[in-house]
Amino acid sequence: MADQVNNFLCVSTFFKGEKFLESCKAEGNNVFLLTLKNLENESWPWEAITDVFYIESWNKENVIKGLAYKFKSIRFDRFVALDDFDVEHVAELREHFRMPGMGSTTARYFRDKLAMRMKAKEEGVNVPDFTPLYNDEAINTYADNVAPPWLLKPRSEASAAGIKKIYGKDELWQVIHSLGEERDHFLVEKFAPGNVYHVDGLNLNGKVVFSRVSKYLDTPFEVAHGGGIFRSASCELGSKIEKNLSKMNTQVMNAFGMRDGASHTEFIESKETGELFFLETSSRVGGANLAEMVEAASGINLWTEWAKIETVNLRSIPYKLPKLNNKYAGIVVSLSRYEHPDTSSFTDSEIVWRMNKPWHIGLIVCADTSERILELLDNYTRRIHNEFHASSPAPDTLH
Repeated sequence: MADQVNNFLCVSTFFKGEKFLESCKAEGNNVFLLTLKNLENESWPWEAITDVFYIESWNKENVIKGLAYKFKSIRFDRFVALDDFDVEHVAELREHFRMPGMGSTTARYFRDKLAMRMKAKEEGVNVPDFTPLYNDEAINTYADNVAPPWLLKPRSEASAAGIKKIYGKDELWQVIHSLGEERDHFLVEKFAPGNVYHVDGLNLNGKVVFSRVSKYLDTPFEVAHGGGIFRSASCELGSKIEKNLSKMNTQVMNAFGMRDGASHTEFIESKETGELFFLETSSRVGGANLAEMVEAASGINLWTEWAKIETVNLRSIPYKLPKLNNKYAGIVVSLSRYEHPDTSSFTDSEIVWRMNKPWHIGLIVCADTSERILELLDNYTRRIHNEFHASSPAPDTLH
């Protein structure tokens, strides 16, 4: 079975996942890409792609009809969603074509913030107090018993998009009324100031086979809504917080029924009590170049290993995780006031990656100690703020 050629349909309505496509091809598979027509000129790894199917926008019935036609001559063996926004779409395709993998119910735990919280609470995972916005009496009871501030969150947006902080009951109702018939697509939860962490991992046959814990030095909400500088750094290996969050991540993966693939899960440590709370998860590689940071610290490329996991799972052969590096890494990324910022003045030997994206500046550093990483990030953040930084806060829109 190890030498069989399988057909993978990879779905991405954003330009990402190049390493997955390359690794999937390197494992001896045929790789088919389904993406948007307006992404056709992106630098996809064309040498790894057998064929590409373009759509103008996602229309489930049209996509199903198109794939049914392609199925006449191509026996697809796996469907893979490369971006967070495609997880539910691909789950629906799996349901229709009875394809192995995450179905619609499980996919909701990795896309729908309300489903995440309800399932986590049901399974004994600590979550901030929350309420859906279905019933007026339930909302009033929540507002009367859970002290503000609260966060209003869209159920299916990624990262910090669409989140609004609310400071009182009257303001809450004003916002709810402004949502009109869309209110059921949102939830409200207790805002608990604290440190936000992310656990990036790989899962095989229902078990976490790799994970690394990192800390956002500024929360995603602060960066998105304050136009700040994005930073994250590896946590101290073997520390209490690293052990506790690794354990909690495994608890979340088990509770949500994660079987195979990459995951990116976020937690918060309450500044007031020190408690750890689950915030959200996703069945994908983390964005914002966190995969490159994790690779710098551990030697594990999450995209590459995810593709290998999908392949060995399909072929029923053993998977072996590459040798791990126990180093530390950190990332700093900012919008730039220059289209092509010159980073040549950053000369430290610990720099292992430089961002090449117009109007952005970014660096990843790797070292033997977390102290050195934090020292470099603090220095670079000051320099970037003074010499390069431009800000563009997220628009304050709810729908």
